[in-house]
Amino acid sequence: MLNEIKLFLKYLAVERRFSPETLKAYQQDLKLFAQFCYSELGPTTWLDVDANLIRAWLSQLYDQKLAPTTINRKLSSLRSFYQFLINNQLASQNPFADVQVKQQPQHLPHYFREPELATLFKTVNEQKSPLKERNVALLELLYGTGMRVSEVANLTLKQVDFSREMIHVYGKGGKERFVPLGSYAKKALLTYINGLRETLMQQHQETHDVVFVNRLGAPISSAGIEYVLKQVMKATGLGNEMHPHMFRHTYATDLLNNGADLRSVQELLGHANLSTTQIYTHISREQLQADYRKYFPRASHE
Repeated sequence: MLNEIKLFLKYLAVERRFSPETLKAYQQDLKLFAQFCYSELGPTTWLDVDANLIRAWLSQLYDQKLAPTTINRKLSSLRSFYQFLINNQLASQNPFADVQVKQQPQHLPHYFREPELATLFKTVNEQKSPLKERNVALLELLYGTGMRVSEVANLTLKQVDFSREMIHVYGKGGKERFVPLGSYAKKALLTYINGLRETLMQQHQETHDVVFVNRLGAPISSAGIEYVLKQVMKATGLGNEMHPHMFRHTYATDLLNNGADLRSVQELLGHANLSTTQIYTHISREQLQADYRKYFPRASHE
C-alpha cells in the first residue's frame, strides 16, 4: 500500500506543485489509514477497502474526539488518493466518493482591528533587533498582499516586480496569481533587500534567490516566520495569540470594508471558489452591526 502512496505524493509534488506542508498532511493521513487497514485486515491492498472498513475507521476517529473539520480533511485526502488510483488504472471505484461528515457551524476567522494593527506596526518599527528590517518587511508584506505564510517563505526575488509594483505568487496546487505591491510594503522590502538581506548573504556566503532569510542568511521557513511574529506579538503586550493567517484575514476584511468587489478579493487571495471568500462578508456585516450599535443614537435599548 505504501508504494501507491509514494506515487501519489510524487504526483502532488511534481504535477500539482503542492507545498511541503500540504504533502506532509496527505502523507500522514494516508499512512495512518493504511496502518488502520493493516490492524483490521492484516496484509491487504487498497482494493480491499469497503464501506464496513470505512465505518470502523470513522468510529475510531470519533472515539479520538477529532473535530469534524479534521475528519473531513482526512476524507478529502483519501478521496483524492482514490481518484488518482482510478486515473492510473490502479482502482475501478472510489469507496470514499460519497462519505462525508456533518460540519460544525463555521467559525469566523480572527483578524486584527485597526488599533491592534497600529500597535503591531509601531512595535516592530521600534524593535532593537538586528533583524528589524526583515521583520518590518515581513509584516508589511503579509498585511499588504494577503499572501499565505508558505507563499511568503518561498518568495524569490524574480517574483517581485518593483517597477510594476506587482508580485507573481505561486499558490496552492500550482495556481498562480498577481497581487499589487503597495507603497509601504515596497519601501520596506527594498530597504530590507538592499540592506540587511545583502549583508547577511555576504557574511555567510549564501547564494540563493529566496527573499526572506534567517540570521544565518539561509532561507527562512514557514515555522521561522511564525516564530518571528509570535515574538513581535509578545512585545506588543496585547496578550493575544497571533498566526500569520490573521494578516490574510485582515487584508481581505479591510478590502471588503472599504468597498472592494468580492470577485476581486477572491482573485487577490487566490481562492478557487467564491464561497471560500464569502466568509469575509460575514465579518464585514459583523463590523457594520457593531458600528451601527455604537454610533447610531437609536440603535441601543434604553
